[in-house]
Amino acid sequence: MEVLLETLGAAALTLVEYCRENEWSGYDPYDALNSRVLASVPLGNARLTRLAFTQALKRSPLNFRALLAVPKTENPKAIALFLMAFLKLAAVQLSDRKELVALMAEKLAKLRSQGSPYWCWGYSFPWQTRTILVPRGAPNLVCTVFVADGLLDLYESDRNSRYLDMAVSAAQYLLNDLYWTDNDSTASFSYPVPMLRTRVHNANFLAAALLCRVFAHSGDERFLAPALRVARYSVSRQHGDGSWDYGEAPSQRWADNFHTGYNLCALRSIAVHAKTSEFDSSIGRGFAFYRTHFFTEDGAARYFHDRIYPIDIHSVAQSIITLVGLRDLGVGSTDLAVSVARWAMAHLRDEQGYFYYRRSRFHTNTISYMRWSQAWMLLALATLLEHCPSAATATLTAEKAACARGR
Repeated sequence: MEVLLETLGAAALTLVEYCRENEWSGYDPYDALNSRVLASVPLGNARLTRLAFTQALKRSPLNFRALLAVPKTENPKAIALFLMAFLKLAAVQLSDRKELVALMAEKLAKLRSQGSPYWCWGYSFPWQTRTILVPRGAPNLVCTVFVADGLLDLYESDRNSRYLDMAVSAAQYLLNDLYWTDNDSTASFSYPVPMLRTRVHNANFLAAALLCRVFAHSGDERFLAPALRVARYSVSRQHGDGSWDYGEAPSQRWADNFHTGYNLCALRSIAVHAKTSEFDSSIGRGFAFYRTHFFTEDGAARYFHDRIYPIDIHSVAQSIITLVGLRDLGVGSTDLAVSVARWAMAHLRDEQGYFYYRRSRFHTNTISYMRWSQAWMLLALATLLEHCPSAATATLTAEKAACARGR
């Protein structure tokens, strides 16, 4: 085990150097609409064209983005994940950790969505849903929550009130622009845009968790009651076997790995910061379903609960984070997290140090995505290493990390 953890520590730092050399920017599975070529062709701005183009580029085993003039971009969510990871890595492991933390915090300040009185963030590409086009940089719940959580991690580390103020502002955005209630006492948060009355459970739990965390730090009770109301609604939609559908719309009736992981980690955060045991049973049933249905015997993390493929790197990363975060609920959870990491190292890691996108039954998509793959895996490895102190021996300088990739 100790030798493996040292290997994972070295892999994490090699990944840091890979991302640094790429200036923390990269492609994304959903960035097709950044294409300058698409913007110039007939019908390029039609809804069906945007949907088809996005799916074609996302599913392609070959990366045509350079040919289609899709630029590499800095994604606020990726930067937030890097920030969280750097805060978890020990200074003995990452010699310029303090400077990297400061760099990520400054990038997040510059990347805030424009035109809003609140601190909020959106993705670095426009994206087409089944019904609407979300503009590039338009603030949305998920991106804002992850950035605000990263800023709260930083606030808890250095007690700089600037970062708490930014997180409080983000919570105000969620409450004032996205929170809604219905006549049947349903309460939810709009996603992906304001005024869209969706019922997406991971969005509900993530937003509720941030509001509870901001409440715990600020003492502002206006955040607490709406958060608990939304959490209660989404808990009420949990199935008897412990699973959740992605959402309540007819087209959202599926259960997947990383959104289930979001639900569980967010519910645990709500319980901690709201100081309540109200959701313990739901967390326990959900985690039992998660452990039982999302992993193969050799440590592969399934995307869906009812079939093995695809095996997606985002699911791998969130599996490690969820298993470590809820390790008290199941014997061997940390060992399973290590097994997931070992499988990813063997099957989804390139010799250059970055991680591949996903593996199907007959093919591995080796495209490097900065947000979806590298940022998430760095946070996952940092989370695992943080809870395995013996891995602190995996000290690696930038020069040694480059050598480890054969450069």
